[in-house]
Amino acid sequence: MSPRIAQLKEAVETMHKCTARHVESKPVVEMFQGKVAWEGVVEAFELTGHPHAKRCYAWSFLDKGEPQYVTVLERPPVDSAQTAVQAAIAAGGR
Repeated sequence: MSPRIAQLKEAVETMHKCTARHVESKPVVEMFQGKVAWEGVVEAFELTGHPHAKRCYAWSFLDKGEPQYVTVLERPPVDSAQTAVQAAIAAGGR
């Protein structure tokens, strides 16, 4: 497991108080009005012990040189890495 995925796994487990297992990496490009609004790789984790979700999507970005972690649970309407990014953008995340 890469250090990046290990850090995201730890972030998911800490934020959602459950166990996570990495299952896939998915490149995502989110467009808005013909321009790239977000582009990156989203990691998907299967969750064990979470009361409401079986999967979580996660990625990170740098803010003032410090890593920030975004985690989005797979709960309607989120059903993919793409919709997780859309939900995070709508909520004001990166």
